[in-house]
Amino acid sequence: MKSLQNKVVVITGAGGGMGREMALLAASRGARLALSDWNPEGLAGTVSLLKAAGAGEVRSDVIDVSDRDAMGTWAQAIVDQFGTVNVMVNNAGVTMTGDFEDMTYEEFDWIVGVNFNGVVNGTKEFLPHLIASGDGALVNLSSLFGLVSMPGQSAYNATKYAVRGFTEAIREEMLVNRHPVSVTCVHPGGIKTGIARNGRKTEGQDASSIDRLFDEKLARMEPAKAARIILDAAQSGKARQLVGIDAHLVHHWAKLSGSFYQDMVAWGSRRIVPAKKASVRS
Repeated sequence: MKSLQNKVVVITGAGGGMGREMALLAASRGARLALSDWNPEGLAGTVSLLKAAGAGEVRSDVIDVSDRDAMGTWAQAIVDQFGTVNVMVNNAGVTMTGDFEDMTYEEFDWIVGVNFNGVVNGTKEFLPHLIASGDGALVNLSSLFGLVSMPGQSAYNATKYAVRGFTEAIREEMLVNRHPVSVTCVHPGGIKTGIARNGRKTEGQDASSIDRLFDEKLARMEPAKAARIILDAAQSGKARQLVGIDAHLVHHWAKLSGSFYQDMVAWGSRRIVPAKKASVRS
C-alpha cells in the first residue's frame, strides 16, 4: 500500500495513546477515518485534534470491542458510509496486573474479552471488507509480552500470545487463499501511554507504585513515534513489527537464552516489582 490517500482506515482504541496518534498520522497522509473507543471523552478529544489539524472525513463511535454484536453493527455502518475499508487496526487493549492466584475469573474474563476477543471480533467483522477492497491491510496489536512472559502479567501475556498466534495464522490463510490483504502483528515495548494507569490490578497490589514503575522506568517511547512505526509497517505489509529498542533487545535476549530467560526475569522482578500490600485470597 504505497499511499493512504483516500483510503479508509479503521482504528479501535483511538481515544488516546497510540490509537490517537495513528489517527492523526493517517489523517495527515490523506486517509478517511473511522474511529472507536470505550471512553467518549477521550474519543471526542481525538476528533477535536483531528478537526483542528484539518483532517478530512472522520467518523467516531463509542464501542466496546468485546461486544460482538456492536462490532458487527459498527462495521456495516462504516461500509454503508464510506463504501469500503482498506485498513483495520485492532489497537484497543487493557491491562490486568497481579498474580494469577489472586485473580478472579471475572478479572481474567474481562481482559480476555477486550484484548483477545476484541481482536477476533474486529478481524471477523472487517476482514471480508478488507478482502473486497482489493488493497487491504489488517494490523493487530500484540505486545512485547506476546513474545516473552512476565510475572504479574499472566492474563495480559495470555491475551497477547493469543493475538500473536491468531494473527500469524490469519496471515498464512490470506497467502494460501491469495487474498489481497497484508497482515501485520505488532509488538510494542514500553510506550508512554495511560494503559498501565487505566488498567486494573488484583486486590492487594500497590497500584500507585506499579503505575510509577511503568511511567518512569519502563515506558520509553513517545506514542507518536510508535504510531509512525506501526503505520509504516502496515503500508509496507510487514508480517511482524517490534516497536522500541526494548522490544528488540528483550526479544533477542530471550531467544538467545532459551527458557532460562524465565529464571532471570523472576530474579529481576523480585528486586524491582512493588510487593503486595498484604496477603489476599486463599
